[in-house]
Amino acid sequence: MDQVQFDINPSSSVPIYRQIVDQVQRMVLGGNLERGADLPSVRAVASLHAINPMTVSKAYGQLEVMGVVQRVRGQGMIVAQSSSKPRLLKQRLELLRPILKEAATHARELDIALDDAIKEFASQYREEKNEK
Repeated sequence: MDQVQFDINPSSSVPIYRQIVDQVQRMVLGGNLERGADLPSVRAVASLHAINPMTVSKAYGQLEVMGVVQRVRGQGMIVAQSSSKPRLLKQRLELLRPILKEAATHARELDIALDDAIKEFASQYREEKNEK
């Protein structure tokens, strides 16, 4: 599996540590991160995204408390063994819901019709899927 990469948006209203937490949860629930997979080091993430290492450490700590990742001496953070539970659609949709709510708000503010917003979402979804 390729090295885990995060998509950090510093101008987002979502705090950076939360962006990392949410992305790891989505990757695990979506099956893109299997149990035992390594997460990049705190330093590597902080350096790559020019963010404070404490921000990354806070995200990893929160993920550890949630049982999503575990610390392995000499190896760093890995996806926890307990994260191999079945990935229920309901759980995955729960993580998607806040993002869709924000997108719906923006679409209404921009006076974009529901059908047009759905078409744009479908287009972006297909484009994203083809990039991977």
